[in-house]
Amino acid sequence: MARVYMLVNVLPGKDRDIRDTLRGINGVVSADVVTGQYDLAAVLEADDLNEIFNRILRKIRKIKGITRTETFIAVE
Repeated sequence: MARVYMLVNVLPGKDRDIRDTLRGINGVVSADVVTGQYDLAAVLEADDLNEIFNRILRKIRKIKGITRTETFIAVE
């Protein structure tokens, strides 16, 4: 099982809508509005990293209102 942590910046006022959209994507274990430098934090899991990165590129990065993502691969 592969897991990544993803931090997301969004356009002002879009945080809750995008959080809800993320929560509806298969493989997104959690998505929350957070304080600090980023607007959202999400956890994604799948059988392998390829599957996760395909999901990020094909679904998540195409969500209107997302301006930036940063992904961290869990190593253990």
